[in-house]
Amino acid sequence: MQGTLGDINFYKSQDGYLIREKGGVSGKRIKKDPVFQRSRENAMEFGRAARAGKLLRMAVRPLLLNSDNRVVSRLHGQMMKVLHADMSSARGQRNVVDGDLGLLTDFEFNSRSPLGSTFYAPYSGTIDRMSGTLTLEIPAYVPTEMIMAPDGATHYKIISGGAELDFVNRTFVVDTNESAVLPWNGLPTVALNHSHQVTAASTHPLFLVLCLAFYQEVNGEMYALQDGSYNSSAVVKVSKV
Repeated sequence: MQGTLGDINFYKSQDGYLIREKGGVSGKRIKKDPVFQRSRENAMEFGRAARAGKLLRMAVRPLLLNSDNRVVSRLHGQMMKVLHADMSSARGQRNVVDGDLGLLTDFEFNSRSPLGSTFYAPYSGTIDRMSGTLTLEIPAYVPTEMIMAPDGATHYKIISGGAELDFVNRTFVVDTNESAVLPWNGLPTVALNHSHQVTAASTHPLFLVLCLAFYQEVNGEMYALQDGSYNSSAVVKVSKV
């Protein structure tokens, strides 16, 4: 059932069919009535966190081969935690830059295939703010021992990116790098080193993102596994001034 019956609205969401009651306080009253001062403050911070989450998603879009259908709400929720960690701004004026951006470390963009449950090889990320260089280093490893590949996968690729985000002006700089398409087998790999360049001596937050994509070889051709339950992307390191 969908539609409105009296003051009751029936609608379908990704969680199934839901019911809600019509009505509520007018937008005009919420904007001006002193009673709703706290509501206005909450709305301002809610919107600020939403814009911050959108900017991060836009910056790393080249790396998001797959993301789950709740990534927007999950990232927004995490951005709200970052914002609430701002101890220097007044209520309603709190922002993510003055909050704890370290809370975004290990954020998974695809909860259906978390990087932490797919890629077990040790890796390290470093961020040199003065030079504007973000580096990802992965020592040699055995793919079949360190990568949980989905059925049908014969190869994989490691992709990484460094991003500089200006949350105030809503701009970003991003630099990506990727390995060759590598065989998923029992032979040790060579060490991998990805370097990413953003603005030297930047005063903006910097993010290092690591991704894993899977492929299937058929008659010498590589085909990307497009199912959203595969391919992992996560924030592995964050730095702010």
